Amino acid sequence: MQSGWRVGSLFGIPLFLDLSWFIFLVLIALPIGSGKEQEWGATTAYATGFLMAFLLLMSVLLHELGHSLVAKSQGLKVNSITLFLFGGIASIDQESKTPGQAFQVAIAGPAVSLLLFGGVSLLAFFLPETISPAANYLTTHLARMNLLLALFNMLPGLPLDGGQVLKAIVWKATGSRLKGVHWAAQAGKTLGWLAIILGLTVLLPYGGIWFALLGWFVLQNASSYDRITTIQEALLALKANDAMTREFRVVDADMTLRRFADDYLLEANRPTVYFAASDGRYRGMVMTDEMRFIERSEWDYQPLHKIIQPLTAIPTVEEATPLVDVIQKMESQELRSLSVLSPAGAVSGVIDRGDVVRALASKLNMLVPDVVIKQIKDSGSYPQGFNLGAIAQAAAESLPASRR
Repeated sequence: MQSGWRVGSLFGIPLFLDLSWFIFLVLIALPIGSGKEQEWGATTAYATGFLMAFLLLMSVLLHELGHSLVAKSQGLKVNSITLFLFGGIASIDQESKTPGQAFQVAIAGPAVSLLLFGGVSLLAFFLPETISPAANYLTTHLARMNLLLALFNMLPGLPLDGGQVLKAIVWKATGSRLKGVHWAAQAGKTLGWLAIILGLTVLLPYGGIWFALLGWFVLQNASSYDRITTIQEALLALKANDAMTREFRVVDADMTLRRFADDYLLEANRPTVYFAASDGRYRGMVMTDEMRFIERSEWDYQPLHKIIQPLTAIPTVEEATPLVDVIQKMESQELRSLSVLSPAGAVSGVIDRGDVVRALASKLNMLVPDVVIKQIKDSGSYPQGFNLGAIAQAAAESLPASRR
């Protein structure tokens, strides 16, 4: 869910203002107002402070719009632009297809900020000396802030634009987008820790808390990039047969519905999936819900064939299917589970979202309690905030075209 207030849209891109931005407003406006109140008067001083905050907001918006428009020119969907305490973020639906295109999207924001620096600097240079001191202050400081915005964002670590540039460079050099993310994320974590340490030691008397908070923001986001990339690498190493289970039962396709109900459906810990076979061949999946539409008086003589769906008509994958493809199929077709077929066409397993999470946790040497796996299986959905479908899609897109 998108946080903050929607304040409009530009070029079809929704714009949101996070509540944390009002902290930034106070941090910019009040020091300017209190510092210039005696010199300019309270009204002019505080009005200048609030106008400076608004112009900085517009500068950040144009910075993010630079990223967004280049992304849109590449056919990528931009979901939104959000302005918040530490700047702004453009939510882009997909990764660029090539490192060159990723570089273009990354560099577009700082390029806009540098253009604003140049334009506002020229305006400040040509302003008449007789104009109000507040106007001179606004133009000179706005130019400097845009230069600072460009330089800060070009620091080589995620989530900053410089980190995106570093990612594109490593991607180009190694052929792996995921390696590029790892390198840039590690650099981002290093920058974050340096900012925290400097902010709480050397710079503490000079606004170091703000510097440390900025470092914490960089550290948290860089760590998030690293974690997601590690998950994507694990997903790419897994196949359907690594996650499937044998939580199903094979029954005689020639039995009556009554016998099936009495012998299997009344069991306390019965499986949820049944396959039917006869003459040594799988006939299909037993659709137990279909029994509701058959009169109970007919169960004594109606065969199980009545509610069997052939394997060719149910969603299946092969044992060697990459797990990212399994996840995408379940998400795109809104399936609770898939049947897994052996190379010979026999049923070798079933797989659902709980099985996917269990296999992923095992690959990452993480402990996920059985109760959590059961909750995922029962609900048919991943835990809130864990969008494994989007992560799998991004992982699949990171592969070279020859391996997709």
